[in-house]
Amino acid sequence: MSATNESGTLVIKGGTVVDGTGTPGQRADVAIEGGTIKEIGQNLTGDRVLEADGCVVSPGFIDIHTHYDAQVFWDPALTPSCFHGVTTVVAGNCGFSLAPIKSTDHELIANTMEKVEDMNPAALLEGVPWNDFETFPQYLSAVERRGTVLNFAAYLGHTPLRLYVMGDEAVGRPANAAELDKMGAIIREAMDAGAVGFATSFAATHLGADGSPIPSRWADRAELESLFGAVASTGKGIIGVNGGDNLSLRDNYVLQRQVGIPFTYTAVLTNPSGGHLKALEINRQGWEEGGEVWLQVSCRPLTFSMTLVEPFTLNTNPVFAELSGGSVEARRAAYADPAWRDRAREAWNEKRAFRPRWSTMEIMETQAHPQLVGRRLSDIADERGIDAFDCLMDLAVAEPDVAMRIKVLIANDDEEGVKTLLNAPGTTLGLSDAGAHVGQLCDAPLPTDLLGNWVRGREVLTMEAAIRKLTGQQADLFGFANRGYLKAGYAGDVAVFDPATVAPGPVRRVRDFPAGSERLTADAPAGMRHVVVNGRPIQVDGSFLEGSLTNRPGQLVRPAPRG
Repeated sequence: MSATNESGTLVIKGGTVVDGTGTPGQRADVAIEGGTIKEIGQNLTGDRVLEADGCVVSPGFIDIHTHYDAQVFWDPALTPSCFHGVTTVVAGNCGFSLAPIKSTDHELIANTMEKVEDMNPAALLEGVPWNDFETFPQYLSAVERRGTVLNFAAYLGHTPLRLYVMGDEAVGRPANAAELDKMGAIIREAMDAGAVGFATSFAATHLGADGSPIPSRWADRAELESLFGAVASTGKGIIGVNGGDNLSLRDNYVLQRQVGIPFTYTAVLTNPSGGHLKALEINRQGWEEGGEVWLQVSCRPLTFSMTLVEPFTLNTNPVFAELSGGSVEARRAAYADPAWRDRAREAWNEKRAFRPRWSTMEIMETQAHPQLVGRRLSDIADERGIDAFDCLMDLAVAEPDVAMRIKVLIANDDEEGVKTLLNAPGTTLGLSDAGAHVGQLCDAPLPTDLLGNWVRGREVLTMEAAIRKLTGQQADLFGFANRGYLKAGYAGDVAVFDPATVAPGPVRRVRDFPAGSERLTADAPAGMRHVVVNGRPIQVDGSFLEGSLTNRPGQLVRPAPRG
């Protein structure tokens, strides 16, 4: 009988069950009926069988840091996450959701998402059914009506909330008491409808369409206390924070103890200055003092493939940020201007921006200098007898439309540091950023990377510990009842993979989004054998089942009350 048949009992047979608790795996069969796990045991029989001999059978992976808020409407499979064993995603991170939103702000939000998350505005304006929602509950209903292949959950975002309530004044000042009351009511309404919590950002890289700090970065402490408290008043949910100026890591522990629900903090990555070790010490102290802030960490180097038309990682420099929203010719003129370059250097020297790691930059695409593709920027600069910044600007100015593409390694390339972060108490896996920066990076393969390169390859984690971090720990943190574990009565979300071959596979550039826009994807991992969502297989023997795009077994996941 077809593995896509919805009736009867599905048995995943002969694998090693690693159940998400962190305890040792055991050889067993898993029987699923009516969308939930019926039994785990020996010699189980059913109407359909998926063979798992030699494979690990685990709960489906939960990706807590995605930006699939828009993509969910034109790509219900949420590719490429669905190919890597992910069965549940959380969208709305970093304070960017698509609702609440007024009809007059559609283009503003689309352009903001371009600057912050590298989403093509044309794709958003064409692919999102904007007229179907204004409020956050209406947004969730629009997603639920259309259906998804994976389970979908979402935060309410701080930036659209401020825009909705404060209009043009969302940029430039904190909210007043009346505005806080309105925002609090909208948060409670969203939580009642199924939002997983509230997310905000103070990250220096998060600039709006005009180069100004995004609306959430204008909030003061009183605003944060009020809005976080509104979430806590519902008795469920979580606060997602992308930290920065005015909201330090230490501040999070104080605020968390005040509101009493968990926080998750994006992100702590290795860097040459050792900042990740300082963050772990702050985290250790915070937990000792009674706080519960989970630091998001990743096993993947943070590497951007960016063009000099919109150099995301350089925009932390306020002199670069001034060019946002301007023309290509204005950008070319600035890049060519020695005085402008001196101003940019001054900002880095005064530590008003993150200093680039010039030695990690590599030329990826160039029409003007094709012989330089694959070469390090620092080597080219040395040959020319100039510094790396001048070299980069010279190369960009020579390029048609300054569209040279470079690869930039930002952080998380210290193997020992990553090992420390993965094993540290109070950390959780995050920052796949799936659905965001789609033209610049693709970190959706985080689960297969962890299992292949860090469990099998480097033996940094045991298989049981890694799967717990991908499943049960995430479900507990977000309050996803009856998910994240392989237990009788729990949702039939399952990933089956070969531990000897599982790997993330290649990344490739495609043009398959609305308005013909391009992205990076990773659609050919190794060793991921079967994926089951709510009892329905969406991938069998390594092949995605196109029928799942019709039956769409995913559900809208809502948090359960805490305590």
